[in-house]
Amino acid sequence: MNHHRGTQDTEVDRGVDLALNPPDLLSSDSPPHFYHLPVLAQEVVEGLAIVPNGLYLDATLGGGGHSRLILQAASNTRIIGIDQDEQAIAAAHHQLGEFGDRIQIWHGNFADYDPKGQQFDGILADLGVSSAQFDIPERGFSFRHTAPLDMRMDQQQELTAAEVINTWDEAELAQIFFTYGEERLSRKLARRIVEQRPFHTTTELAAAIAQAVPAKYRYGRIHPATRVFQALRIAVNQELEVLERFLRRAPDWLKPSGRIAVISFHSLEDRIVKHSLRDAPQLQVLTKKPILPTETEIQQNVRSRSAKLRLGMRI
Repeated sequence: MNHHRGTQDTEVDRGVDLALNPPDLLSSDSPPHFYHLPVLAQEVVEGLAIVPNGLYLDATLGGGGHSRLILQAASNTRIIGIDQDEQAIAAAHHQLGEFGDRIQIWHGNFADYDPKGQQFDGILADLGVSSAQFDIPERGFSFRHTAPLDMRMDQQQELTAAEVINTWDEAELAQIFFTYGEERLSRKLARRIVEQRPFHTTTELAAAIAQAVPAKYRYGRIHPATRVFQALRIAVNQELEVLERFLRRAPDWLKPSGRIAVISFHSLEDRIVKHSLRDAPQLQVLTKKPILPTETEIQQNVRSRSAKLRLGMRI
């Protein structure tokens, strides 16, 4: 399944320090509607054991929610924040502008980042799709809104969900639905999609999936298209491959006793995080079991319910 291999390898040179070169999209006076409520906020701050004058890497900057907490947790902390989503970067500039040169932002995929020998007191990766990406209809991540089948986190990459759904063959679609979506009806859904394509919008695809599943699945706890949409998003953004690449490299970026904190949201990611931290010779695992959100947090932010935090420390 190599249609999409390498689509992000071409982006390496695009990584740019936006603290020095803010693009035009950041100069708007109106705040971007990209907000990120940080999940497991207190647990992340405690887990990273933030020190005054520390340098931290927020590998998934989003709207800057976690970065703000790190910048506020101790005096003169500094952050390098990474994101491949231009809307997220615009929002982070707006949200974190008050911290001035204590924050620098790098546009690109975290697996392609080059710290140029710099080492960090702590590294954070929050792997969840931000609420804003789900809530901005035209991004195509959600079937709650009618929108083009897009799902690109990096809007400069070529591969979209529409291309996957409309051009990949039935066996490839069944494979990603099963592997990335853990969808038991993967073959049946792939066959139905190939029969009915092309699909142009999120709601069109979701309706076709709902009609293809047995009636008992149609009214279950989650919408029958949920797993397929997860699988598509993971495939479009190569999420598991880039996560593995990032976790192979990140331990070397930590100072001695520096900590890494990773928040995952589904079992495929959590398995990679668990094994990567355990197998890294430079790291001591600090979480035998993942840290989960409290009932209070889940009530305040229902999207936190599947979050799992794992921690490691550089030996």
